[in-house]
Amino acid sequence: MCIAGWGDTIPLGPQGPSSLRTFFLSLQTEGLSPPERERIIYKEIFMLFISMILLGAVIGFVGAGGAGVTITLLTVGFGVPIHTALAVALASMTFTMLSGAYSHFREHEVVVKVGAIIGGGGVAGALLGAAVSDHMPSDDLSFMTGLMILSSALILYVKLYHADWLNHHLHGRRTLLTGKKLYIYGIPTGIVSGFLAGAFGIGAAAYIQIALMVIFGVSLLQSIGTCMMIILPISASGGLGYLASGHLDMWIFLQTLAGLTIGAWMGAKMTHLAPLPLLKASIVALPTIGGGIMMLFH
Repeated sequence: MCIAGWGDTIPLGPQGPSSLRTFFLSLQTEGLSPPERERIIYKEIFMLFISMILLGAVIGFVGAGGAGVTITLLTVGFGVPIHTALAVALASMTFTMLSGAYSHFREHEVVVKVGAIIGGGGVAGALLGAAVSDHMPSDDLSFMTGLMILSSALILYVKLYHADWLNHHLHGRRTLLTGKKLYIYGIPTGIVSGFLAGAFGIGAAAYIQIALMVIFGVSLLQSIGTCMMIILPISASGGLGYLASGHLDMWIFLQTLAGLTIGAWMGAKMTHLAPLPLLKASIVALPTIGGGIMMLFH
């Protein structure tokens, strides 16, 4: 069904967008005429789409921190329920990771067997995480999500600004992990990573990359592409888990995906023009700001 008087342009049936549906229905109680309500609706839709383009440009420029900041913008900026924001972020990440993983695979920068084993465990972990998230109170979930985003920012800071200290304290394997140990370590690593992503909507890339280098002996260059391959099934299964529980708002998802895709394409073209110190600072600042805002306003 659609709300009468809106030109039958906004679907509001059982499959329609839950959080936007609540916003639209609330306008009916404010004594606004149909044209006034329609203007407000389209303004809200336009602002969300433009905001996602701007955020996508920043993410494309920086190349990190996308999921966490997307969740923050949706919840704090537009009042989207935290469960819906997590679902949208995970579902959007699926398409981002698909493109990135394929690109790295073509450049032979993916350790397929390692990625498949960890990613396989991640599928189960993400479904479990989404189920646990579904039963968490919104305030607690928002706080934990903000905390996870900040922890990712801390790991990025150490990797970028204290790489020597990190290498001194974390001695990575010099050869790829193989045999039974690959399964023994790989499946639990995937389950844990998938659970974090499914429960809190972040890709857990910072954790996965360190695990790939330290535990599984994957080189720095190949860890990026392999990490994307791992996050791909994790984000897909987590998104499906939220969809099954009714939290994935398709209308917000489509706007977010389109906006981030357009913006990221624009921002990526500016990366090579920026000085390295600015890039490093931006990579750390983006999730730090996002996580901080999430925790302050949860």
